[in-house]
Amino acid sequence: MIHYGIIGCGHIAQKHVAAIQAVEGARLVAVCDRDLDRLQPFRGEEVTAYTDVEQMLTHPGLDVVNICTPSGTHKDLTIQAATAGKHVVVEKPMALTLEDADRMIEVCRENQVQLCVVHPNRFRPAMRRLKERVESGAFGTFSHVNATLRWNRNQAYYDQALWRGTRQMDGGVLMNQGIHNLDLLLWLMGEVEEVASYQATRLRRIETEDTSVSILKFRNGALGVIEAAVTIYPNNLEESLSLFGEKGTAVVGGRTAHAIRTWKFADLSEESADQVIQQVEEDPWGVPGHQCLIERMTAVIRSGGQPPVTGDDGRRALQLVLACQQAATSRRPVRLEEMQGEAGTHPFSTGTRGDTN
Repeated sequence: MIHYGIIGCGHIAQKHVAAIQAVEGARLVAVCDRDLDRLQPFRGEEVTAYTDVEQMLTHPGLDVVNICTPSGTHKDLTIQAATAGKHVVVEKPMALTLEDADRMIEVCRENQVQLCVVHPNRFRPAMRRLKERVESGAFGTFSHVNATLRWNRNQAYYDQALWRGTRQMDGGVLMNQGIHNLDLLLWLMGEVEEVASYQATRLRRIETEDTSVSILKFRNGALGVIEAAVTIYPNNLEESLSLFGEKGTAVVGGRTAHAIRTWKFADLSEESADQVIQQVEEDPWGVPGHQCLIERMTAVIRSGGQPPVTGDDGRRALQLVLACQQAATSRRPVRLEEMQGEAGTHPFSTGTRGDTN
């Protein structure tokens, strides 16, 4: 049995609890939050509640710590948990700077513990189908791709918690809301070479941007567009990925990128394409992404291997967000290799190697 503890008992922690409870061989044994009211719903006969992280880390048999706190706290808590010999599952974004991400990866490696970053959208049935098509070469040469996030986060949302919309703890629309789509872009298309971007704070009273538009050049030569905004009236409209190649066109959309909207391939009959679309429609969510992550993380801790989303994966998504922000601030294109040098390249940032072992 692999024993899990959760730090931060806000909304996202509920998904972690459900995921742990659904995975055979995983058990939630501890939760931690400074707010006693938020702790209360998570208490149970087998779950010990703590208000102090150091105390929780001494819980007997604790193996893994899931960090569900505001983004700006992830680095320190990861280091604290890893130093105590605990494996780490950290919510997105893994950090707000490359230096912090590098330090998290380094400390986990030094203490021989696993680091997994929560990017659960990879496990949605439509995305798995899309990944299969990319890897099979069904698109041929890509011309361009498009990642769109048109959501609503109204002023009341930001006013609910002091950390939301701040540079120090939130990071902005790309960092907080759009980073899942960016992770998917990198997962599907590979490395980004260069970025140009415009960002603005148009409607919300916050420190960070609420609207962002970026143009990408991928290492494979394809171009890309990222549109992300939390200003859409009156509620969430769309989250989508569109991929265009010489032999294929695919659009996965809906409010949260879960439905196949277009599925056209030279090697696929219209009937076969319709079957794929229908199969996804019958079960658009599949096994919840958080559950998939916990299941695979549990297996990795038992038997070895690398986490389903590594620290390096999380760092790449973070780097792309920061490149877009830097390009917008400097009003010039940013090459990711140059930015990487400015931020300090860590020795484990390239290739597909895992964070530990």
